[in-house]
Amino acid sequence: MTSFYSKEELSQIGFKFVGENVLISRKASLYGVSRISIGNNVRIDDFCVLSSGSGGIYIGNFVHIAVFASLMGEGKITLEDFSGISSRVSVYSSNDDYTGEFMSNPTVPKQYTRGIHANVTICRHVLVGAGSIILPGITLREGAVISALSLVNKDCEEFYIYKGNPAKKVIERRRELIKLEEEFLKSLK
Repeated sequence: MTSFYSKEELSQIGFKFVGENVLISRKASLYGVSRISIGNNVRIDDFCVLSSGSGGIYIGNFVHIAVFASLMGEGKITLEDFSGISSRVSVYSSNDDYTGEFMSNPTVPKQYTRGIHANVTICRHVLVGAGSIILPGITLREGAVISALSLVNKDCEEFYIYKGNPAKKVIERRRELIKLEEEFLKSLK
């Protein structure tokens, strides 16, 4: 037995969609699989947690999710083509209300709690560094990079590098990778 699910096993798990050349570790935890769509050439490593709420999780093509990463919440989470999530990254599309007006945690009946749910979009060629946290309602625009151990609580502009807590724009990123992508995709035909 290999450390990744076989193509046949993946087809039986119950995903909304699974593309070709998908590697998902047998040690990953998957919840709400009927609301998870996975494109082609995707790898999800050991101890990742994908917990899809009603919004679903949509993973594009050529995406890597490294060890101990988690994607969870009621809002829609989208990882577009060529994006990458480093180890111990947490992407949240839901959050408890911490004002004190409501109780929190999933063991309390819903009438006593209030969750905040908002979609998270990680666009093409976005990289999220190890240990970073992405909060509900965030869009990381094309080519943005989040440095390790950053907290993202605001949208990030395309092709800029962000770092810190909270994450702040540091420097513009080069765009040569767009031409490399075109070249690479042509080579696949």
